[in-house]
Amino acid sequence: MVVCLWGYACSSVKSTQEAINKGNYDEAIKLSVKKLVSNKFKEKNQPYVVMLRDAFVKATSRDLSKIDFLKRDSNPENLEEIFEIYNRLKRRQEKIQPLLPLKLISTGRNAIFNFNNYNEDIIAAKNDLSEHLYVKAKTVFESRNKQDYRLAYKDFAYIDKINPNYKNVRDLMNECHQIGTDFVFVSLENKTDKVIPVRLEDDLLNFEANHLNDFWTVYHNEKQPRLNYDFTLELLFRDIIISPEHIYEKEFVKERQIKDGFKYLLDSKGNQVKDSLGNKIKVDKFIKARCNFYRFTQSKSVQVVGQVRYFDNVSKQLLESFPLQSEFIFEHTYATSDGDRRALEKNFINLLTLRAVPFPSNEQMIYDVGKDVKQKLKAIITRNKIRN
Repeated sequence: MVVCLWGYACSSVKSTQEAINKGNYDEAIKLSVKKLVSNKFKEKNQPYVVMLRDAFVKATSRDLSKIDFLKRDSNPENLEEIFEIYNRLKRRQEKIQPLLPLKLISTGRNAIFNFNNYNEDIIAAKNDLSEHLYVKAKTVFESRNKQDYRLAYKDFAYIDKINPNYKNVRDLMNECHQIGTDFVFVSLENKTDKVIPVRLEDDLLNFEANHLNDFWTVYHNEKQPRLNYDFTLELLFRDIIISPEHIYEKEFVKERQIKDGFKYLLDSKGNQVKDSLGNKIKVDKFIKARCNFYRFTQSKSVQVVGQVRYFDNVSKQLLESFPLQSEFIFEHTYATSDGDRRALEKNFINLLTLRAVPFPSNEQMIYDVGKDVKQKLKAIITRNKIRN
């Protein structure tokens, strides 16, 4: 047992010892190494030398026992775990190695860490695992299920990670990716009585520019020859409602007391009042300013109502349908006035500098609402993958 003699360090020592007691040996090793890296010769860090040695011995013993058990089980599914444990054993030693030797002040001797060379074990485990996964993943080519190819791709990718360029793994990865990828044909159907601008249609259907393609799903808005599409994504416009052009008028009558020059101060008898130097005293003169303010608001709106529909091209069935609705409002405000503008606040004055503008065309309105349609379409596709 480690006895803590220094109050300020007790909390850290206690946490490390608790980690050992609970079997969290690698956590205890991490905490001990962190303390000893700063100063392994400091007497106050001696408890960490003892705990590091104890945690290392117990962790190594447990891992080797686990490997022995897994090997005796003779289940090829255990090969990955065996490989990972051997790597853990090696990494643990590499973490401690730079700190050695670690002296135990109480005995005057160095703490003993029995290191093993696991290189041959790691290589053997890696090769056994690679061959097992290779044979297992290759059976996928007897399947017609895309999900099987995606799982096989992960196995081949893992082999390539631990054993780069193993056999023809990279070619098989490419083949699995090609077969496992869903190709989706994207179409736009307009069932309204309005014309959809070509540039809007191009924007909506350009899934590559909209970053909607992912590793396993590719969208095309033009069918490629000799390519069988797994799904169809249909953007259906059911209605496009464009309001008439409106100009709304509102009148305000503004009154305000404003300064308008000065006048001489008079006493109760109507005589001019003077200061001590004999000068006539001036006072501000106020008048009531009045102005009629006319605010005009130009308004025009467009509303799009539609659906996003997913079809399975093999079964010819509708898989999912999502409502899609968007609105864009054009609004422009300007004003005129009649009377003394000094009665107006600043925000009213600013509107007087503006004039009426031409209303956007129906085509422009539809294009403008299309920007929001594109964002909502992207959100629907992102949240609702065709194949999970």
